[in-house]
Amino acid sequence: MKKSTIAIVGAGQRGNAYNSFYEKNPSSIEVVAIADPLEYIRDKAKETFNLKDENIFTSYDEMYKKGPIADAVIIATQDDMHFDPCMKAMEAGYKHILLEKPISPSFEECAILDKTAKEKGVNIQVCHVLRYSPFYTRLKEILDSGVIGDVVTVNHTEGVGYGHQAHSFVRGDWRNKELSSPMILAKCCHDADILLFLTGKNCIELSSYGSNYLFRKENAPEGSTERCIEDCKVKSTCPYNCFKIYEKWQWMYNNAVTKKNYSDLTTAMAENQYGRCVYRCDNNVVDHQVVNYLFEDGVTAHLTMTAYQDGRVTDIGGTMGKIHAEFDKKEIIVTNFVTGDTVTYTVATNASGHGGSDYCTMEEFSKVLKGESEGKTNISISLQSHAMSHAAEISRLERRNVKIEEIYKR
Repeated sequence: MKKSTIAIVGAGQRGNAYNSFYEKNPSSIEVVAIADPLEYIRDKAKETFNLKDENIFTSYDEMYKKGPIADAVIIATQDDMHFDPCMKAMEAGYKHILLEKPISPSFEECAILDKTAKEKGVNIQVCHVLRYSPFYTRLKEILDSGVIGDVVTVNHTEGVGYGHQAHSFVRGDWRNKELSSPMILAKCCHDADILLFLTGKNCIELSSYGSNYLFRKENAPEGSTERCIEDCKVKSTCPYNCFKIYEKWQWMYNNAVTKKNYSDLTTAMAENQYGRCVYRCDNNVVDHQVVNYLFEDGVTAHLTMTAYQDGRVTDIGGTMGKIHAEFDKKEIIVTNFVTGDTVTYTVATNASGHGGSDYCTMEEFSKVLKGESEGKTNISISLQSHAMSHAAEISRLERRNVKIEEIYKR
């Protein structure tokens, strides 16, 4: 069977998220072109994918001038840079697109992309990678088996973690919603999508509350400084000290140092945005938010997004039983109300990101390119999670219930 080919727009961290699949399936799929404005990223991509010079571009406009030079394009630019390259990919003739989430910070742009894809016969798959994860796939299978009867309630927590919050949402590229998007969209459109996936029902209405509780100038401890590298008097006791964070988490180090093309951590922390005191940044997104959802048939769900817990945990109440599921532990505990029996499932996974989801996402996309699947995360499906996220932010700011249909009518 003919090998499928991929072009990548934005060859940074997410642009390289699917490398493990390419490496293990060289006869199935191959990256043949990339577009990225940064020279060192282009140089690394050339070496990683053994690219020809004529297929390395400084911009997607330059790449698209050649027409569709691959079977599909992956768009992995920043959140607020998805709409234009996706529209232009369709105009250039691409019929298969894998688009990073969120689709766009603007719901209007999301709807335009969906409409255009339908008109042009383009299959846009959104990287709601958790739908492809071995863990949530198994959890969905258990629910569909009927072992806990009808699903009535879901309580889901997305524990962002104190380190991830400080790195991405206080110091990092997602710290300010005017520069990216509200955190409930950037981080938790994944989780809204999983609630839709698990319940199998549409969301009707929601309410939401949240704020930036901690990471504000007025909370800066006495003796703290503009940067951690300076003579900060509380650096030894501050969990948000940048050196502690980047010495503990390799992927954050890569993002803050290697991706920024610094040779060492000390220089990076003295110069770039990631070395700033967390109490003295230009952040305005929340550090905690709760959302209450009303789904069809009276089913309810609750989402907690918080910097002060770790990992995704889901509790599901059914008419005949209950489930406690912990994503990081890869553990699903099912309790039967009739027998009182409890069964624990441990879900095997692979070593790729998002608990094996990244590998499985590209595995499915490869089937899409071969005509063996329509995919699980078409843009039309993904619109609802984005509508839910926008509704949650409106509810938080305006302190009112918001119907999902309101977002579609804007």
